[in-house]
Amino acid sequence: MDVSDLPNVTADCLTPIDFVDYISANDDGHPPRILLLYGSLRDVSYSRLAAMEAARILRALGCETRMFDPSGLPLPDDADETHDKVAELRDLVMWSEGMVWSSPERHGAMTGIMKTQVDWIPLSPIGGIRPTQGKTLAVMQVCGGSQSFNAVNQMRILGRWMRMVTIPNQSSVPKAWGEFEKGRMKPGPLYNRIVDVMEELVKFTLMTRGRVALTDRYSERVETVQAVHARVTKTD
Repeated sequence: MDVSDLPNVTADCLTPIDFVDYISANDDGHPPRILLLYGSLRDVSYSRLAAMEAARILRALGCETRMFDPSGLPLPDDADETHDKVAELRDLVMWSEGMVWSSPERHGAMTGIMKTQVDWIPLSPIGGIRPTQGKTLAVMQVCGGSQSFNAVNQMRILGRWMRMVTIPNQSSVPKAWGEFEKGRMKPGPLYNRIVDVMEELVKFTLMTRGRVALTDRYSERVETVQAVHARVTKTD
């Protein structure tokens, strides 16, 4: 495991994750595919810096990561799904097996930038596949002042609504302006919590991916049967 880009990690304590311990029998063992979203467009965006730290940890743990830049993403219903940024976001969501959402808390809530990204991800199937159903989610927030959990709590509600497996652990970084230096997060308990969250995300992703039975829903099977019946009846 390469930890050369993780100066704040105690290498002997970051245990490599053996994929075989978690994957299903028919899993080919490929690196977990994790998409990271962040909720600020500021030049110095602490939610983006926190997501970048998370991505470094994920890569050290054997994941493939991609990050979406929300700059230029239109408001929902102000464009359609053919817009370049919307198409890019949806392609990344379809590619992913798990996600990290990292938002600032603004006026006691997640930012509109964060919510806009989620709003552009459909619940309805794309190519017969629901984009988020059964995928894992880790939530993180940064605060300008004292520690709060409003944004992560809201993102948990969104994750449930999007039919995702939101992991138990989470990260909230208070006074984020004091936790970063030269673009990197300082060592300490708040950084260690992000490591904890990413370790848990990797394990949950390995355990749940490819196990379709976990999210196979009766109501959707009924809906599919009814759709086939309607089509056949119309044809007759």
